[in-house]
Parts: sequence; C-alpha cells; structure tokens
Amino acid sequence: MRTKTLPGLSGRIKMRILPLQSNRLLMSLLSRRKFIGHAGKTALAGSVIFATGPQQAGKNMKNVFIHHVYFWLKNAGSAADQDKLAEGLQKLSGVKTIRQYHIGKPAATSRDVIDTSYALSWLVVFDNDADQASYQTDPIHLKFVEDYAHLWQKVIVYDSVDR
Repeated sequence: MRTKTLPGLSGRIKMRILPLQSNRLLMSLLSRRKFIGHAGKTALAGSVIFATGPQQAGKNMKNVFIHHVYFWLKNAGSAADQDKLAEGLQKLSGVKTIRQYHIGKPAATSRDVIDTSYALSWLVVFDNDADQASYQTDPIHLKFVEDYAHLWQKVIVYDSVDR
C-alpha cells in the first residue's frame, strides 16, 4: 500500500492509496449504499480540510477585520479586463498586513437574494482595524488603484468586525 502526502498541508496529513482491487474487496464487504455513504463522508471531510486550511473546521473567526470589495467592470463581458483586474488583485495580496485573501467571481447560484451582477470580488481578512487602515495607505494598494481603476465602473465595499 502506498501513501501520499497531500500538497499544501506541510506533510501533516497522509492519504492511503489503495489499489483498485482493494476498493472492489471493500465494496464487496459493504453494501453499495454503505460504501457510497462512507465515500461521501470521506470526500466531505477532505473538502473541509482544504477549505479551512490551517484553521479547524467549524471554528468561528474571531477578532478579525473583514474587508469585502465587489467590482463591476466598464467592459462587463471582457474576459481580458477580468484577467487584468485579477492580476492586479494578486499583486495587491502582497500587502504585509493581509492575513488571508480570496479573489472570486459570482457563483452559479440563482435565488432572489443573490446579486451576481459584479465581475470580481476581493475578500481580505486583517487581524484588526489598524492593519486594514495601514492597507489603505500601503504603496502596493495605492499603486493598484492607480494602475487598475480604469477597468471598473463601480466598486462597493463591505467591512465587518465581530459583534
């Protein structure tokens, strides 16, 4: 039996690689329904590990400052402009006070309460308000605005802190 260290987890988690025959043997020992149920739970557990990174699953983020920015492009359908803005946001991630960030696009969900009219979103987690304030005046942030503001027609920012 081989093992494989999962990438990006600093070798903390190892996966067993079972040959196909072992999976068949396991399936013959379990009913199909139980096998699928166990496989689904294993896949879900793995996705929780990847989604949460070094944090533990189910933990509430406390004592953080969330800065979420939504961008609407002047050329709404332009993949080139989206790519250019994403490139700029990637550069912006170099600001030292950023704890975590995420560059996103609208999910393919459709409910009355969901706004998918924006082109890209920029979610940033800071340790505190002072780090967010420092980010606003950081030369990397100022350069981002200077170099990429021509791409957007509208920007909305939602900041939040613990209640």
